Amino acid sequence: GTGGQAMTGGSRDAILNRLRARRIADGQSVDARLAARARNTVPARAALDAEGRIALFIDEAEKVAAPVTRLPGLEALPGAVADLLRDSNLPARLRRSPDPLLEGLTWPEALEVTAGPAGDADHVALSVATAGVAETGTLVLTSGPDNPTTLNFLPDLHLVVLPASRVTGAYEDVWDALRQRADDRFMPRVVNWITGPSRTADIEQTLLMGAHGPRSLRVFLIDGV
Repeated sequence: GTGGQAMTGGSRDAILNRLRARRIADGQSVDARLAARARNTVPARAALDAEGRIALFIDEAEKVAAPVTRLPGLEALPGAVADLLRDSNLPARLRRSPDPLLEGLTWPEALEVTAGPAGDADHVALSVATAGVAETGTLVLTSGPDNPTTLNFLPDLHLVVLPASRVTGAYEDVWDALRQRADDRFMPRVVNWITGPSRTADIEQTLLMGAHGPRSLRVFLIDGV
């Protein structure tokens, strides 16, 4: 040996029992914290009325290179999308989410619109946001058959429909809404928080757009929805 005393069966059991008790206590602590769902500190700047939240969201989103186009209703969306693609000299092709909010819209005949997950050949995608967060201009997009996650990351240009009624003040408001919508049982598998287009400056401090996703992000904020 090395001079240490051999551990007896009793001392070993005592140590193992203490470890088990600690593990149980830690587990109970975590369960209690999850059940309590205590909210983190919410910045005072997020405590605004509906129009104030919208104004702050637009300001913060545009600071991070996510221009916002405000539309009076969903019926104005197809024309606005077609105009954007034409003015940007992009192909008149669009891969959109199958979200029920977009069903029944009349798209211009010159615009080829298909629904479903995005693929390598799709350059422009249209998603519907679950929420927008005013304090940071962040979009929240949840995974599911209505809004495939590939639409958020594969195309070069990501267009996002954000109903004005879904603009919240803070992150905590979004989690509360998600839990309520899921009835505490079925949360989305993925919740993507997107603040501006993809970018990185990891290499020589040089800003590179589109490093991990779309190079461009545009938001269509829809009133009346």
